This record gives sequence, C-alpha cells and structure tokens, in this order.
Amino acid sequence: MSDIFDPISVESKYTSGVYYKRDVAIVRGKGVRVWDNKGTEYIDCVAGQGVVNLGHCHPKVVAAINEQSQKLLTCTEIFYNDTRAKLLDKLVSVLPQNLNKVYLCNSGAESVEAAIKFARLSTGKKEIIAAMRGFHGRTMGALSATWEKRYRQPFFPLIPGVKHVPYNKPQKIIDIISEDTAAILVEVVQGEGGVRPGDAEYLAHLRKLCDEKGCLLIFDEVQTGFGRTGKWFACQHYELEPDILTMGKAIAGGVPMGAVAVSECVHNLKPGTHGSTFGGNPLACAASLAAIEAYADEKLIERSCELGKYVREKIGCIDNSVIREIRGLGLMIGIELKTKVTPYLRALMANGVLALPAGPTVLRLLPPLVITKDELDQVVSIIEKVLNEGKNG
Repeated sequence: MSDIFDPISVESKYTSGVYYKRDVAIVRGKGVRVWDNKGTEYIDCVAGQGVVNLGHCHPKVVAAINEQSQKLLTCTEIFYNDTRAKLLDKLVSVLPQNLNKVYLCNSGAESVEAAIKFARLSTGKKEIIAAMRGFHGRTMGALSATWEKRYRQPFFPLIPGVKHVPYNKPQKIIDIISEDTAAILVEVVQGEGGVRPGDAEYLAHLRKLCDEKGCLLIFDEVQTGFGRTGKWFACQHYELEPDILTMGKAIAGGVPMGAVAVSECVHNLKPGTHGSTFGGNPLACAASLAAIEAYADEKLIERSCELGKYVREKIGCIDNSVIREIRGLGLMIGIELKTKVTPYLRALMANGVLALPAGPTVLRLLPPLVITKDELDQVVSIIEKVLNEGKNG
C-alpha cells in the first residue's frame, strides 16, 4: 500500500523558508470558497492577498486560458500579438483618461520597479518620496520605497535617493521635496500598512505639488485596482489622475501579471530602456482580457462599493471593546484591534474563515467581489464569535 501524499511535509522539506506558513494545504477553490487536502471548507477573505477579486476559477477566465493555451502561450513583445492588442485597448478604456500608454510585466513589484525607472528616466532626477507604512514590494527598487524596516534592513544598501514621510501629512512632503525629486510614490489606500485610505485633501495636494515642482505622481494601485475599493481604481474616488499608475494582483483573474500605465508626461521610453521576457505574454493577456470583461459584465465594481458599506456597518455593530477602529474602502476592510491580531487569525481559520493581517494589530479582509451578503454575514458572525471568545493569546 502506497503512502498517502502529504503536501505539508513535502513542501516543508523543500521550500526556501522565506514565507510564514499556515498549517493548511489548500488544494481547490471555487468562487469565494477553498478546500484543503482534508476536505475542510473555508470562506476565503485572503483571496491570494487581493488577487482573486473575481473569485477562484472564474469560468470566463478559465475558458479564456483554455482557448489561448491551445493557440499561443508566449510571444515576446518584440512581435505584435492580437490578444495583447485587444487587452491593451480594453485596459486603457477603464484607466483614468490621461493614462494612454501601458507597459506589461508579471507582478506588482515589477510594475513598481518599472515606475521608478520611468520616473527617473523621464525627469532626469533621482529622488523618490514615499510614505511611512507604505508597502510596494520586495525587489530592490520596490523595497527601497517600502517602509517596514524588518523587510529593508537585511538588504542595505538599497537604492539611494528614496525618502520617507508620514502618510496623510502634506506639510511633511513640502518640507522635504527638492529640485531633484523625480516622483512622489504612494498607495491611495495603504494596504499592508493598516488599510488606511488617503485623505482627499492630502491626495489632491500631492497632485498640485507635483505639477508645481515638475515631478511625477505615482499611484501604487497594485492592491486597490480592479474593483477592490468600489471603483476600477481607488484614485477615481478622488477624481485624481496620476502620471504613472502601477497594477498587479487582480489584473488577470488569478494569473500572474502586472502593468504600468503612463501619461504623456512620461517620455524617453525608447526601445531598450526596459523589458520583460514574459511581460505581455498571450496567456496572461487572455486571462486579463476575460477578467476585465467579467468585472464590467457582472457589475462587480458597483457590487464592491455596495457590499463594502454593508459589511463595515455589520462589523460596526459588533459589541466588543477589543475593536479600536474600522477602516476601508469598498471590499478592502481593516479592523484595528487593541491587541495582536495573529491569535485571532488562527481562531478564524479554525472556524472556517481565512483572513490577513495588515500590521501587528489590524485584521484585514479582502474577500472576492463575488461574495454574497449571506456569506459576509457568516464572516462577520465568525469574527464576532472569536472576538467574544477572547482569543488574545
């Protein structure tokens, strides 16, 4: 009799060790729910850390992948491609109006790397101003703009010329901006930093300051894009247009992909200044095209706005003194606690809900936009249960 395959023990034997692992092996997903190798069912409010806005294995994305996989898997951007062209046309149609050129890559971190390079190349300047608590990725350029010191310090020296200032404090940027500032790079809603939406006045001030100082405004919408906040992109809540917008996560319905959109203010992007072997490959483009069409056809952007308000109100009705504050926009929700969040995440998983931290004390929910009110009610009920049980370590 053959041994039963145990994915946890095998993966533990060979994995690099760079990830915090939860003691569960997810083997199947459909819509809002996933199942482990023992058959246990979970409501997934991790959603691939904000990737699965459409839900797991959305039929339109699966069909597009199947069709494209039988036609052409990869095609470097030194050649034109029909699927890529269709995607670019569709993507530009949902972006802020001033963003009409797109670079395609493979992840959110790659998109931030490209954005930093484009800003420096376009302006001829070197400095980047980023925000405290901001998270932009773990590659060297993106890491340099990321605030969390435990991510940064082991890899010093990082790229020079990156300065950090408090978020939502416009005067701090005025004090530090210089003639050599190439760009201001911020998340419209800070994700890893605690689910903190930008103040309207603050973000508008950044736009005005960049125009006055001749530098570029970069909005990192890797986590907030594609309906997560109740608009295609979070900056549209504020009626603001950046010069550069970075994308990733939910852009392709679960398939790895990233993109950078730029306005006419960004120039000098000549052949050879940047590139990606797999960027813009037809398989990812087909998945993204199907995903964007599904967001629109199923009115998931509007749904995110409506359900986000609904669930924040439901959470607000929980009578438990451990809750300090509820923040968010659309279905990007942060519940700040007065204690460490990790024990509550374990308790939620034991009760059939997968959720995320956003810093040491914030419980973050990123459910697929296809989640129902009944499923949200179930999530809130389980959150209330574990909070009332006092799972505080």
